[in-house]
Amino acid sequence: MSMQEGAAELSFMPMQTADLDEVLSMESVSHLHPWTRGNFSDSLASGHWAYCIRPQADQAKTVPGTYLDPQVLWAYCILYPAVDELHLLNITVSPKLRKLGLGSRMMAAIEGVAAQQNMPRIILEVRPSNISALALYQKLGYEQIGIRKHYYPANPESGNREDAIVMAKSIKLEA
Repeated sequence: MSMQEGAAELSFMPMQTADLDEVLSMESVSHLHPWTRGNFSDSLASGHWAYCIRPQADQAKTVPGTYLDPQVLWAYCILYPAVDELHLLNITVSPKLRKLGLGSRMMAAIEGVAAQQNMPRIILEVRPSNISALALYQKLGYEQIGIRKHYYPANPESGNREDAIVMAKSIKLEA
């Protein structure tokens, strides 16, 4: 399965155990309730589709030690392939690279994979307080299909658990 179509200059590489230190350091600065090493290890062991996104190793653009270095992690995502839908479990872009369209490009690639794999729908959960993610999903055509009450762990400041907005998008499959 190739993640290259629709993600021109992004390189989607299967996440390996060796990537977890880098993934965890990005996860910990990106989320109020970050996934643990165990969460990522369990996902890998369960056969979820986990990818690290790095710049393409195009020699003309490789600048060691910068964000154009193919060794640098830009983003990652974890997908759970169910029978007739692809469930987006985690998608995270480096804080230094947000607002540059990476999320949109990653979502386009994920939708391409869903179509290739004949999965007619993508489903995801998002915090109502995550305004930028919510806006991105809405812009990309995801629609709210439900609410999961008290889905997210309690906020340390308020002690309140946050609901999840469940969103879905139908994927056009090739006839």
